[in-house]
Amino acid sequence: METVNQQEVKTTAEGKPAPETKWYVLRVVSGKERKVKEYLDKEISRGGWSEVVKQVFLPVEKVYKVQNGKKVMRERNYYPGYVMIEILDGIGRLIRLVRV
Repeated sequence: METVNQQEVKTTAEGKPAPETKWYVLRVVSGKERKVKEYLDKEISRGGWSEVVKQVFLPVEKVYKVQNGKKVMRERNYYPGYVMIEILDGIGRLIRLVRV
């Protein structure tokens, strides 16, 4: 008896196979993650990389603290000093990272 392994292929709305993506982790200066994310988003849209770079992701959680008798909401990074970026597979080695 022969078994055949079939890989599940993701498709787009047009019926074409969706390209594979990979996640990369960028190490940045701690405390500057939001600024780096905004800079990357701006450069991706300006440079026409929106087809190659799927998303820039900064995982945060909402934390509520009591300060001066008031409830204050703050966002805390899950991974301080790191920004995640999703890029099409095969393109990652062509991308040159710029020091911010």
